[in-house]
Amino acid sequence: MTQADHWLRQDHGIDALDAHLECIDVAVVHGFRSSMLDAHVPSEYIAEVVSRQPNRLVGFAGIDPIAPGSLNEISKILEMGLSGITISPSMQGVHPTHSTAMRIYEACEDRGIPIMVSRPDIALPSSVLEFDRPSGWDEVARSFPKLKIVIGSLGYPWIDETLVMVQKHENIYTDLSVMATRPWLVRNALLTANALGVMDKIFFASGWPADRPARAIESLYSLNTFNQGSGQPSVPRSEIRTIIERDTLSELGIDRTPASSRASERGNASFHAVREADSTSTPLPID
Repeated sequence: MTQADHWLRQDHGIDALDAHLECIDVAVVHGFRSSMLDAHVPSEYIAEVVSRQPNRLVGFAGIDPIAPGSLNEISKILEMGLSGITISPSMQGVHPTHSTAMRIYEACEDRGIPIMVSRPDIALPSSVLEFDRPSGWDEVARSFPKLKIVIGSLGYPWIDETLVMVQKHENIYTDLSVMATRPWLVRNALLTANALGVMDKIFFASGWPADRPARAIESLYSLNTFNQGSGQPSVPRSEIRTIIERDTLSELGIDRTPASSRASERGNASFHAVREADSTSTPLPID
């Protein structure tokens, strides 16, 4: 199966969302934009999807810092009722501290908009791995100390580097998206996080369609099967439960008011009819 086949599968579209939301309260739906890859899941489309289930879905706009008009799009995001932005440096060919990106971060900090460092497929031949290092966000966090940043997938393969960044900066977090298929890595990462005292800054995420929320939860609760009878340390089950049940949106300062209500309050609910889309063919990364 090619990468395109993976993302265009019918069971990865809007209509497949409902079956995977039963075990969670709220899911974050991410947009994506990369001029380098000529790929774009527009903010308007994300807003339309969220409007279908405003009590269950929260939208993050995909922003490519070097795409034309990217800075102006920040104010439009709020008008559409979206709650954050997604940046994918390695898949956009832009370093986190690019001058245009820094202006976007400044605008996000001013407006209280969190940033997700999304990493849906950093192993693409054209991706720029040096731009994906978690330490690349050190200058960003020092320049904008109030900006909330979530490094996706524990920053894999730089997991220890991610945890050091989480420990160093008050407003840097990480999540477990797409990591359910790597339970040994997750177990060791959580043991390290527990030793560093940063378990409270790890968010649950499945990274659907890469994995299902129910399967990701089951995988987390099964982490300690590796060390049964071995004498090796275990990840406290209470800590695992806390990760799964953590109120991520409150941690990120995101209003739980449905997106459609927020947009209406701003006098702009036009996004509902912005775009007609084939719900069976457009991928929707969610956490």
